[in-house]
Amino acid sequence: MVTLQRVLRALNIATGVIVLAALVAGYRYLWRPLPKESGVEKAPVTSTLVVERDARGIPHVRAGSLEDALFAEGFVTAQDRMWQMDMSRRLAAGELSEVVGPVTLAIDTRARRLGMRRIAEAQVKELPPEEIAQLAAYARGVNYYLQENADALPIEFKLMNYEPRSWTIADSLVIALSMNRTLTESWETDIGKWRLQQEGSPARVEKLYPIRSGGEISPGSNAWAISGKRTKSGRAILANDPHLDFTVPSTWYAVQLRAPGLNVAGVTLPGVPGVLIGHNESIAWGITALLFDTQDLYAESMDMQSGRYLFRGQAMSAHKETDWIAVRGAAPQGVETWRTVHGPVVMTEGNQPLALHWAGAEPGSTFPILAINQAKNWTEFRTALSRFAGPGLNFLYADANGNIGHQVAGKLPLRRTFAGDVPVDGASGENEWDGFIPFEQLPSFYNPPSGILVSANQNPFPLNTPWKVNGRFSPHYRERRIFERLNAERQWDAPGMLSIQTDVYSSMLKFVATEAVRVAGAGPAAKEAVKVLRAWDGRVTPESAAPLLAALIYQQLRWRIASVAAPKGGLKYADEMAPAVVETMLRERPIDWFPDWDKVIASALADAIDEGTRLQGKRIGRWSYGRWNEVALAHPISGRLGWFGHYFNIGPVEMGGHATTVKQTTRTLGPSMRFVASPGNWDDSVLTLTTGESGQVLSRHYRDQWEAYRDGQGLPLEFSRPRAKSTLTLQPR
Repeated sequence: MVTLQRVLRALNIATGVIVLAALVAGYRYLWRPLPKESGVEKAPVTSTLVVERDARGIPHVRAGSLEDALFAEGFVTAQDRMWQMDMSRRLAAGELSEVVGPVTLAIDTRARRLGMRRIAEAQVKELPPEEIAQLAAYARGVNYYLQENADALPIEFKLMNYEPRSWTIADSLVIALSMNRTLTESWETDIGKWRLQQEGSPARVEKLYPIRSGGEISPGSNAWAISGKRTKSGRAILANDPHLDFTVPSTWYAVQLRAPGLNVAGVTLPGVPGVLIGHNESIAWGITALLFDTQDLYAESMDMQSGRYLFRGQAMSAHKETDWIAVRGAAPQGVETWRTVHGPVVMTEGNQPLALHWAGAEPGSTFPILAINQAKNWTEFRTALSRFAGPGLNFLYADANGNIGHQVAGKLPLRRTFAGDVPVDGASGENEWDGFIPFEQLPSFYNPPSGILVSANQNPFPLNTPWKVNGRFSPHYRERRIFERLNAERQWDAPGMLSIQTDVYSSMLKFVATEAVRVAGAGPAAKEAVKVLRAWDGRVTPESAAPLLAALIYQQLRWRIASVAAPKGGLKYADEMAPAVVETMLRERPIDWFPDWDKVIASALADAIDEGTRLQGKRIGRWSYGRWNEVALAHPISGRLGWFGHYFNIGPVEMGGHATTVKQTTRTLGPSMRFVASPGNWDDSVLTLTTGESGQVLSRHYRDQWEAYRDGQGLPLEFSRPRAKSTLTLQPR
């Protein structure tokens, strides 16, 4: 008995030690890194500044100067997102392997070949002094955080056992350059089209890659602006929900910055100063990716051993750049890249070297984000955008005086002799860019009679544009649905905008379903499929079987159509315009593609039923689109800590939406946030992130916006009188 008591006492002591150790570790690695949100601190600022955080942890900064406001932005962003910021600059520059190991070598090699860090460092030298000062102020704020929290960094740094280096101006620029690359990297699409042309009929392949689908509305991610004649308040409204890959933490970070000459609120890209999407006291703006082609591949007549190549009849020597990638746990890896007059040789196709010309690497960079933030009207807004170097974007605009606008901005190559949709000969010199399209000749719309402006990544260039236009533009489905919804009534408000942002009706899938019903056979499975499809209203909801069946039919049709153009390439065809290509083919039924289109559709239906049966069983009526379209948001480090890591992840969650619905949602991509601005009634504006404001896994703001995002609810973006839940004061040293 005594022995048992001793054993129990020893077990209790051991358990207590384990619990105490866990608490100490939890405090040290999880609680201590949480941001200090209250109190008074000395900091390298010129005058006292105040950071008030609201109920969702959004910082509202009040500063005595613009540079102090940007210092505070860098500081608070680092408090919440330092690990994300560090990973972003490493991903952008090709420096992940230094802390991750060999698994990211391919990613780093690609970034090094593009010369991302070199481009950013060159951009620093091109910026005017005032923009250098702004970026430097932000960097000082980040470095102040790193200095004050050297022993209390986020847990990811502990788990990966490394410390972040100081922040630089080039770090901010390389992150911005990485977003440019994300939104403009089209050369692999060019290669895919080129390969299909070589495998099949070039003329047929060309039909698979149109630059517009024919259903666009002119003037035209989702953004729209409506004038006061269509709203309950009589004021303009602007809405924006850019579509990007799902990430944890969220792509965006919300903030309000107030200083003399500046009062702006909205979302920022962590690591980059200023507000990218938001509003000030006079105007609001949103963005969508333009997707204009800013990358061209040049087939070089080149000896890859010596670097000698031909250009305009002259023998030239390519410049060889050697990068050494530090690799954790392994020897450094060398990357050698030849650079021609067109750019880096990024790949060889067969024995053919291909060099990449990218507008993002061109000189002449500026950083006009703060000028955008301070613009007071359409004229000042366009003046700021005229200096915007890239990526190519659609900017939607609304102001407190009821005006609305749509402006295309960015460096867009001017091609006179070629479209840029496939690799071109680099030796002749006949396929060169002739500079960039002048800003004043880019698409621009202001106060149209309809009172509606919509951008959903469609081609905004008019049919008679004098430029060679090419790009990965989206078909008209989202744009037309938004326009139809907006045009249907004249009493819109912010909640109504959210109802459009979450709209899941697909006219394309509904048309495919109708065609399948018309030609379906008489077997039991076909009869059940007809019953399911005939009753469907076209809404791609997660609980429904019909949208899954329709999506599988479309997939089968896409493969069949592409296989006619290139017999070996059907499965490789997945262009953005593919839904419109399939619908056009079904409506026009060209007999030189298929002599019996009904037979093709019936075959696609049969194979779609087989595929769905393999995925979800024989009872078609019990299928679920959501089970096929599950979204899982996993933290890349903390989310992998066994059973404990599941706490830091979200999902899997069954989601509705399709590439052809306004709520464009796939397993990996969807609305990266939702924003609705009410110009003149700014406190009625709403903003919802995907997860939360913080990247700190134990913060109460790590995922506190997820349910509102999932359910399509808008959360208030406080502006005129932010309700402070905490106040941190930074005073000059």
